[in-house]
Amino acid sequence: MNAEHEAPFPPEMVAFYERGSEAARLFRGLGRLELARTTELLSRFLPPPSVVVYDVGGGPGVYACRLAAQGYAVHLVDAMPLHIEQARAASELQPAHPLASCSVGDARALGAASASADAVLLLGPLYHLTERADRLAALEEAHRILKPGGVLLAAGITRYASALDGLLLETLADPDFVAIVERDLVDGQHRNPHDDRPYFTTAFFHRPDELASEVEVAGFRGCRLLNIEGPGWLMPDFDERWQDPERREILLRVARYLEEVPSLLGIGSHLMAVAWR
Repeated sequence: MNAEHEAPFPPEMVAFYERGSEAARLFRGLGRLELARTTELLSRFLPPPSVVVYDVGGGPGVYACRLAAQGYAVHLVDAMPLHIEQARAASELQPAHPLASCSVGDARALGAASASADAVLLLGPLYHLTERADRLAALEEAHRILKPGGVLLAAGITRYASALDGLLLETLADPDFVAIVERDLVDGQHRNPHDDRPYFTTAFFHRPDELASEVEVAGFRGCRLLNIEGPGWLMPDFDERWQDPERREILLRVARYLEEVPSLLGIGSHLMAVAWR
């Protein structure tokens, strides 16, 4: 890791991920909608298999291992050693299609050669780097390692995620959570000062225009913004709907219908920016 960027995560963020829950998050609850829709978008925008993909901030390897199984040469980089251990273990479970590499690293200072990747995923770093200069550094690194014509898929948490989550879970009855939401809405700086409350850790929540601007400032062209989950995650009977294949497809279909409607880009928890070098 580059000495200039020795501590990408603050201590509370490290503690949050050292709980080890990220490996299971996308396979339960609302994470299943995020997983299904992100997988759809990757399938739509990635070039055909066998090309080189860098999954930067790839966590325990959920997407990286799936892409490797499809034939992509996937290099996973993450700042958390625990996530790298988990990703390596997941890769070992598919010996016919392992990850090409798996290493601890910093999204702002990658070890990859310039113009060596056909696609770069930034599905976590942009909301874990709370300063704009750091997010731009990560985007510029992705731009540097991409080949001309290579594609970037970068996720952000929407500015309104906590407010909508509070409506769904009724946590807006907690004055401490109200304070968190109100700061989110002002400047996007999400902070959870309460170790005993199961609220998300330190992060930055984007307005759609902010995410597009950062991608464009970093040198990318043709940026498209897509809402990932759509409104389906706000259904109070989400689990029941997800268990029924027909009702699950309706949740996904509505997310597709609304994914690029400008006035509804903030309705889900996450945004996806797709752009090209």
